[in-house]
Amino acid sequence: MGERADVVVVGAGAAGLMCAATAGARGRRVVLIDHADEVGKKILISGGGRCNFTNLDAAPDRFLSQNPHFARSALDRYTQRDFLDLVERHGIAWHEKTLGQLFCDGSARQIVAMLLAECAAAGVSVRVGRRVTEIAGGERFRIETTACGLEAESLVIATGGPSIPKMGATGFAYDVARRFGLAVTETRPALVPLRLDGALLELCRSLAGVSAEVVATCGGGRFREALLFTHRGLSGPAVLQISSYWREGEVVAVDLAPATDLAAFLVARKAERPKAEPKAVLGELLPARLAEAAAAGALAGDPDAALAGPIGAIPDRRLAAFAAGLKAWTVRPGGSEGYAKAEVTLGGVDTAGLSQRTLAARAVPGLHFIGEAVDVTGWLGGYNFQWAWSSGRAAGEVV
Repeated sequence: MGERADVVVVGAGAAGLMCAATAGARGRRVVLIDHADEVGKKILISGGGRCNFTNLDAAPDRFLSQNPHFARSALDRYTQRDFLDLVERHGIAWHEKTLGQLFCDGSARQIVAMLLAECAAAGVSVRVGRRVTEIAGGERFRIETTACGLEAESLVIATGGPSIPKMGATGFAYDVARRFGLAVTETRPALVPLRLDGALLELCRSLAGVSAEVVATCGGGRFREALLFTHRGLSGPAVLQISSYWREGEVVAVDLAPATDLAAFLVARKAERPKAEPKAVLGELLPARLAEAAAAGALAGDPDAALAGPIGAIPDRRLAAFAAGLKAWTVRPGGSEGYAKAEVTLGGVDTAGLSQRTLAARAVPGLHFIGEAVDVTGWLGGYNFQWAWSSGRAAGEVV
């Protein structure tokens, strides 16, 4: 017979810490365990070490799931403003960077310290370096770890998905779900750079380090943010965002001049600067190296698509066709960089088997899945942390 608790939370990341603190504050005896040697490892590396802890624009339509309405209940009941209130109560200075993204002025360690302080105040027993070796159900859950055995009325799985395996991430949550008869949707890397092949890869290598604001579109997703050329393909916020919508074999469309009627711009410059080289004209809108590659026809993969000679000698229809190509540059990625580079995992424990309000397994009383383990995946920019806080709070209020 193991040590008895009211609640055992497995996984001391963002969702697990929030759930444990919430349940403990209700007077529940909570044990929070993690196989890592410290809590909140993903929190610590997020946002370049400053933790993009939420987004002012967090709303259900910014999350992907087979049930697009599933996240609404938890997000509505514990909002980004609620978490911001907690941050401010702990005296953590913050700033909005862009597109509603909130960061610590100092360090991500402040967020971890805040959550640990909340757990301590609630009497939560936090135990790290303990790997779960077996879980059994029944009247009470029995959890065996490398250090001891535990028994609890409620069990919360908050171990995330397999993204960033070097930090110890695994598919443990999916194994537990299947063990108790819950379905798991297809999972794949998300918020991840995309790889290119052949001539496009050579182009990317020649432009590695160049960044430009674009609009990337694929599979119902459309994002206006920065694109970054790399030695392996494409990255940057716009690409990370669209990667959650992209599937193998699909084309990603990129508008390289989203703020401009490019055809009209080129025709106007033709009249104003007839002797200018096309790459110089394009350089008014694009980084110099990208402008040069575009003018040379490299983006089209066809030297015949180049704009040669002074712009004044190029027919308007030719300029219009060239502009259309830059406004709808298409690439067919060969794959993604995989879980090693993915910020999150798309898919997870099927929401059809969970309560929208409590994140409890409908068929297994007392068993809850929260955070990234669930088939709810947010956009880049603090949305996934907000889901962790909201889902952790929702489960913590009832376990």
